[in-house]
Amino acid sequence: MSRSKSKRPKPSAAQARESAPAAPGPAAEPRTAPPGSAAPERSADPGAPAQRVEHPMPTEARGEGMGASLRMWLAAYRVEVVLFLVSFAVLASFSSQRFPRQSEAPHFVYQAKAWLEGRLDLDPEVLPNLEDWACVREVEGAKERCEGRTRPGDRWFVSFPSFPAVVMLPFVALHGYQFNDTSFGVIVGALAVAFFYSLLRFLAKEGETVRDRTENVGLALVLAFGTLFFYAAIRGEVWFSAEVMGVAFTCLYVRNAVRAHRPVLAGLFFSMATLTRTPLLFAGLFFVLEALCPGPDRLGQLKSLGVHWKPALRKLGLFALGAAPLALLAAAYNVYRFGGPGEFGHAFLYNNRVNVDIDRWGLFDLAYLSRNLEAAFFKLPKVSLNPLRLGYDPHGLSLLLTLPLLVFLGVPKLRPRLHWPLWLTVAVTALPGLFYQNTGYMQFGFRFSIDYTPYLLLLFAIGGWSLRHRAVLATVALGVLVNFWGAVAFRGYTELVRNW
Repeated sequence: MSRSKSKRPKPSAAQARESAPAAPGPAAEPRTAPPGSAAPERSADPGAPAQRVEHPMPTEARGEGMGASLRMWLAAYRVEVVLFLVSFAVLASFSSQRFPRQSEAPHFVYQAKAWLEGRLDLDPEVLPNLEDWACVREVEGAKERCEGRTRPGDRWFVSFPSFPAVVMLPFVALHGYQFNDTSFGVIVGALAVAFFYSLLRFLAKEGETVRDRTENVGLALVLAFGTLFFYAAIRGEVWFSAEVMGVAFTCLYVRNAVRAHRPVLAGLFFSMATLTRTPLLFAGLFFVLEALCPGPDRLGQLKSLGVHWKPALRKLGLFALGAAPLALLAAAYNVYRFGGPGEFGHAFLYNNRVNVDIDRWGLFDLAYLSRNLEAAFFKLPKVSLNPLRLGYDPHGLSLLLTLPLLVFLGVPKLRPRLHWPLWLTVAVTALPGLFYQNTGYMQFGFRFSIDYTPYLLLLFAIGGWSLRHRAVLATVALGVLVNFWGAVAFRGYTELVRNW
């Protein structure tokens, strides 16, 4: 026979507090604090409030925390890390005997060293050569290009945007004029590949592409070894170092410019890219389009700007805020060097073969269009039958061979939101190179196309063609084969000067 239990009501909160045992007085020992926490310090005055004594975290605990953070970071970015390591190993291997030695055109190294010595111009006594340096002569208060024999008052500068020298500053501080720009370029190239994959992964996460991780890795490897980026990343030399670094900053810029979601960072990386490669100034159109009319109803968004203009203006203002510091410094530096905020030095090239054209038509003119179009699209390999030999034209090589994926951009399967912004960005970024006084000579392929190669690959990424498609695989294989040839066969300024 079971006994029934009496049901008693639960005590109220007030009753519970009254019936709780009394707290220990001052003579009672406090509870032991957990390791690493702040324990109260006992006071001689029982009525005084307890004081907390901060105990530093044990060294072992800090080490474990840092190790855990590193493991979490590696887990989150393991694909980027692997891509960096693989790209570095392959690029370093193809750089071969160049890799452990400085190139013969280390202009940015000399600029960084001059800054560290407290001067804005270069020491003419230490210049390694006279290839593509700017020389400024003061004539009756006006800055002119040096002609003929140099004079004691002539001032020398790097005739390119100077941000790569800023990046090299800490390393030049350690190694001086001997800093190896070749191996540094390989490292930057491997980083650019990892950045490009990170950009593709971000676009997939945001629903801008339908690519999986395998295809995103494949496209990053196409950038590394299936485009002109390949031969540029293994050389060092001022012309190619800037191209490769420009790709790295382009990836960071676009990553923050999509939907204008991080305008300040987008502006900062945009200024870095522009002050590495001036044609990337025109890529700012991408952010403007993303801020004003992200789509899908772009026309309607543009029409409504008269009413809803504040959000777009705020994004553009923050973008300008991010870009302004470096832009203003560069403009002031250009005024100091060459007398104009937008002059980076090519109008002051010393004893250069292009000076005749510059004096006749200027840096940009319609007269240059035909030869640049030929270098970009119509130059073909040179085939000799007796003896059998395959050669390239140092003025250029058709993009249909160096980036054959272009054919699929003309017939995309999809035209998603970013289709037109990317195409317009490619168009405006390509225009300066087509009207420029120089084809890029000496080069393997039209190297100015490297400026907009990331945008072209992004167009393929959103275009719907699978990398597993047989025709796509065939064009990728052709691009890798052609650029493998370029990495092996191209001989630039370093080879002309250096006795191997």
